[in-house]
Amino acid sequence: MDNENKYCYKYPHAALTADCVVFGFDGESLAVLLIERGIEPFKGRWALPGGFMRMDETITECARRELLEETGVDIEFVEQFNTFSSVDRDPRERVVTVAHYALVRKSDYKVMAGDDAVKAKWWNIKELPTLAFDHDSILRCAERVLRERIHFEPIGFNLLDEKFTISELQRLYEAILGVQFDRRNFHKKITGLGILVPLDEKDTSGRGRSGQLYSFNEREYNALKNKGMKLEF
Repeated sequence: MDNENKYCYKYPHAALTADCVVFGFDGESLAVLLIERGIEPFKGRWALPGGFMRMDETITECARRELLEETGVDIEFVEQFNTFSSVDRDPRERVVTVAHYALVRKSDYKVMAGDDAVKAKWWNIKELPTLAFDHDSILRCAERVLRERIHFEPIGFNLLDEKFTISELQRLYEAILGVQFDRRNFHKKITGLGILVPLDEKDTSGRGRSGQLYSFNEREYNALKNKGMKLEF
């Protein structure tokens, strides 16, 4: 088969896209990275970064490329969490999208719009605009996945600085889960897991009363996991 007809088939087939839900945390609230579309359809509306897969890349490579092109954010690891295939989800043609998500420290990245994105910025998860396509459904699904996983895996530490206070960690869990924890009970439970390292440093950021700084002990967590221990956060 020559290159001209390499991807031609007898039966109609859908186009494939990748969309990215990138969560960030600023110490107080959970945020998601969005772009303002510069082209139709939905020109001027905010949307998740994403786009069409090329013939010479995997769907995850597509997700990372589109994220970099539209926001300037280069993330090594993004994870697939669901596929969305409603027949009328894209007015241009029959399009199936594979949704990916990532957790990052906002301070690690400088957001800059590019490609067909007019703007790129972080939005507070509680103050979102109306999103293009079915991206609201994709985002809500990603939130559910995040809430489920944070109970049993230490994914929340990807959203924090390498050094953090227990208060910051508590605010992160409260932002994701939408609940309020008793400060003393949360401190006792999270330190009792044995995966935090107390540092000989205090928080001097000026964001309130100074507190003990900690770091996440990934090695200890992996050791406990390899022993078959299940930690519920």
